[in-house]
Amino acid sequence: MGKAAGRKRSGRPSREGRGTLRRLLPPGRRFLLRRKGVLVRLAGWSLLESAQTFLGGYCLARALDEGFLAGRTGRGLAWLAVAAVAILVGGPLVRGVFAQLAELVEPLRDGLVRRAVGRSLDAAVADPSHADGTAVSRLTHQSEIVRDSFAGLVLTARSFVFTAIGALAGLLALAPQFLLVVGPPLALGLALFLATLAPMAAAQRAFLDLDEAVADRAGTLGAGLRDIVACGTRTEVADQAERLIESAARASRVLARWAAVRTLALGVAGQLPVILLLAATPWLLRQGVTAGALMGALAYLVQSLLPALHTLMTALGAAGTRLLVVLDRFESGASGAGHAAAGEPGTGRATQERTVRKDTPATVRKDGPAAVRKDGPPAVPRARRAAPAAELRSVTLAYGPGAPPVLDRLDLAVGPGEHLAVVGPSGIGKSTLTGVLAGLLTPGTGTVLLSGQPVAGRTARDLAGLRVLIPQQAYVFTGTVRENLTQLGPRATTRELLRAVAALDADALVGRLGGLDATVEPGALSQGERQMLALCRAYLSPAPLMVLDEATCHLDPAAEARAEEALAARPGALVVVAHRLSSARRAGRVLVLDGTRPECGTHDELLARSALYRDLTGHWQGG
Repeated sequence: MGKAAGRKRSGRPSREGRGTLRRLLPPGRRFLLRRKGVLVRLAGWSLLESAQTFLGGYCLARALDEGFLAGRTGRGLAWLAVAAVAILVGGPLVRGVFAQLAELVEPLRDGLVRRAVGRSLDAAVADPSHADGTAVSRLTHQSEIVRDSFAGLVLTARSFVFTAIGALAGLLALAPQFLLVVGPPLALGLALFLATLAPMAAAQRAFLDLDEAVADRAGTLGAGLRDIVACGTRTEVADQAERLIESAARASRVLARWAAVRTLALGVAGQLPVILLLAATPWLLRQGVTAGALMGALAYLVQSLLPALHTLMTALGAAGTRLLVVLDRFESGASGAGHAAAGEPGTGRATQERTVRKDTPATVRKDGPAAVRKDGPPAVPRARRAAPAAELRSVTLAYGPGAPPVLDRLDLAVGPGEHLAVVGPSGIGKSTLTGVLAGLLTPGTGTVLLSGQPVAGRTARDLAGLRVLIPQQAYVFTGTVRENLTQLGPRATTRELLRAVAALDADALVGRLGGLDATVEPGALSQGERQMLALCRAYLSPAPLMVLDEATCHLDPAAEARAEEALAARPGALVVVAHRLSSARRAGRVLVLDGTRPECGTHDELLARSALYRDLTGHWQGG
């Protein structure tokens, strides 16, 4: 079974390569037929190159046989002078070749640019919300790749063909036996090399597509890393990434195998003729071949035919496969495959927490939860002494040995159903606190409990059932609206989804996207729309603790108020890193992190006893 599957995979690049050639040959043939005059003029200039090649080996052979070896130095020098003149006339030859090359290459580039522009405009008119972000790449980088690669291939293929004509004609003129010696290995190597072109192009495309897919997936995962860890999906995401990386590695190995075959073909066609010519020298001499003819034949091989062959194989193997891949992308209207799951590019937030060692331990414990909002649904009945949704016991955390602690012997209890706001200056440690509460950061000392259960030693899947963390950079993935909303509550029914959307006042957003089964494209959403979808997702989570780390900062104040009221009304505790005064006032308690001694209490209590809270309140009101 495994061997059969392996044979099937190994045959796929060849079939794909032939399919690529079949797609590209008809338009390529039409393009060349419309430019017969250019091709004829290019062939005319190239025939002079054949004459130059012919004279190079033939004059050398005659200079030896009729001149130097016969004792007639002047005659030998005359033959060499003829060869030198043939070399000197190469200047005008090169000029004529490049003039015709421009008339062949530039129209190809112009046609590709027109096609890319036309398709992009048609797609934009048909669906303005799905703009083609790859059009610029096709207009600039990829069209230049096609022009340069096509020009290089035309030059090298033309040079090989007409150099081969001149060299083979010279070998035939010197002694027909030479063709019997060098012809078979030359033909064998060329046939072997041409047989690798199609599968090599397919392998090159597969490798490029998968390489792009790996890079794209890495960017997507980097943007949503915190959410992946918080949601306990590291195993699934790692398995998917591992399969993609393994596919890319397999494509790389296939490409390497075809490159090895190409190297073998180059050796057969490029080195074997010389070896056979030297090995056949005694037989050739017995056939009446002169020493000068042998030197001329060796010059044809070493100085003309084999260098041209090596250049051709290198160009076809590199520029040729690249040209096929890029032209196929132009023909199919796509600049690349493998972008299966493009996620939102995250900007990330590198928060450098300001750390000040506290002189005394901070104690902000409160035994009972704040009152549940009256306008919310009835709370789930709990035991009289229910465990806090989250509890920190003498927690200390510092970033590195010897660094001042961000949290220093902090005690905190968040009761079931409580609504706690966390405030403080930028960089004081608010995000650090949310990371500790969510189990993403491990404190140096102290204990963290979620619903009475220690966080230490628990898997990400276990933690996902105890808390949900929504960071400022909301993670939305390519998929349906339903798949995004049910990521944390996969058993949610359609009625529950609609209830969550209504509670968060996200009906208009979901309707604009096309409903629950419409596809979400993260790049087409604003930061606020991403946050709204992430909040709806969190609303459906059964976790008894919800932590919002400035997860509403891109919403307007009215939308933020509705979201926080809905999330506070659901069963479970809510911890919010507040960035507006209204958010702090909605909470039952407020925790102030001030870098010296945390203070916890109601809004009115903190106004009376916390100078920092009064300053923050004045700042918010002034803003």
